[in-house]
Amino acid sequence: MDNVMTTDENGTTHFGFQTVPETEKASRVQGVFGSVANKYDIMNDVMSGGIHRLWKDAMMDWLAPRAGQRLLDVAGGTGDISFRFLKRAGAGHATVLDLTEPMLVEGRKRAEAGQMAEQLDWVVGDAMALPFEDNTFDVYTISFGIRNVTRPQEALNEAFRVLKPGGRLMVLEFSQIPNDLLQWAYDRYSFNVIPKMGKMIANDADSYQYLVESIRKFPDQETFLGMVKSAGFENAKYRNLTMGIACLHSGWKI
Repeated sequence: MDNVMTTDENGTTHFGFQTVPETEKASRVQGVFGSVANKYDIMNDVMSGGIHRLWKDAMMDWLAPRAGQRLLDVAGGTGDISFRFLKRAGAGHATVLDLTEPMLVEGRKRAEAGQMAEQLDWVVGDAMALPFEDNTFDVYTISFGIRNVTRPQEALNEAFRVLKPGGRLMVLEFSQIPNDLLQWAYDRYSFNVIPKMGKMIANDADSYQYLVESIRKFPDQETFLGMVKSAGFENAKYRNLTMGIACLHSGWKI
């Protein structure tokens, strides 16, 4: 597929539709999410019509958290996935890791963070170089974050490394609709409406323009499934959500 997020021998990668040096992408992503951090949860609701909440529920249904599990939630930002995981598990621990400290600051302000403080850690870190020992976590999640990583394959490799044998990977990400007409209609909405919403709500059209472009540059479902398998995960599968607007990928470290 021509939309695979690739790097080349000159050390360049995609930042939305721009080609930028690999060394610049992380700081640009930090700029985007630092800018929108205090409006991020509101914008998720507006951009998806609230459907992102159903997608996250579907993620938890397939994940089926169990008491006592240790979760690493990468690009976990405002804690949404970790809170859901801990509520489902009943007892356990979640480490929220994000490249952008303002996102973590917003997460810690949420009421759930106070209620679950003893079950949560908040860590600034890079998905491609996780600051954890091998075989540490039972579950690794990344939700709407892996498309912002400079080299997604390295993030998946790191996920495999830090998971315990028997551990579970689950990725929730925007994907491609397997219908050209529906994809065209969705693109019209994305490119024409979402940046304007970003301007109205977060006073930041450019960041939301990047977010829309980054979705279109991300690998399709089958291509990303191959990347999950390349990282070493077994029994790797995916499920489309809302016709493929979003997708869940699952894999096991066996």
